[in-house]
Amino acid sequence: MNTHTPDSLHAVFMLVLRSHRRAMHNLLQDQEVHPGQPPLLIALSEQNGQSQKELAERLRITPATLTVMLNRTEKNGLVERRPDEKDQRMTRVYLTEKGEGIHNEVVKALQLMEALCFEHFSGEEQETLRRLLLKMFDNLQRGSHLTDPDQEQEEDERRSRRHHKRCGHRKSRH
Repeated sequence: MNTHTPDSLHAVFMLVLRSHRRAMHNLLQDQEVHPGQPPLLIALSEQNGQSQKELAERLRITPATLTVMLNRTEKNGLVERRPDEKDQRMTRVYLTEKGEGIHNEVVKALQLMEALCFEHFSGEEQETLRRLLLKMFDNLQRGSHLTDPDQEQEEDERRSRRHHKRCGHRKSRH
């Protein structure tokens, strides 16, 4: 199949990704949560006080990407980093009270997105899609030398800033 046509698998996949990201942004913008951050908040709600190394492994991202994510969530008052009580060289990450409060909104947004995305899918279709997406993920992992997750996070930051400029949003300074 020609990958340069609007109906190619790649084009359709990118269309779905952009649409999902835009919808998540719209659902979460009032909470100062960006589309890539829900997994971080959920991981901390399940086990607060994880080390940065543990979080990076759990989220399957590089430590540098996690640092960028933590800088933003910490700036928004959702998480805080503290030295480990037993090993001052290690930093642990905790949800703040604000982060804990937003967690429920994040879960609701994810549930809404899942319901919306799979509204007309049978259980069998959902399982098939899951299996195929995991297969695609494995393919991409084998070609991971082609991707730079830190560059991806930086691009997410630039995309968010451009969106805020276009829409006239100003970052709140709570």
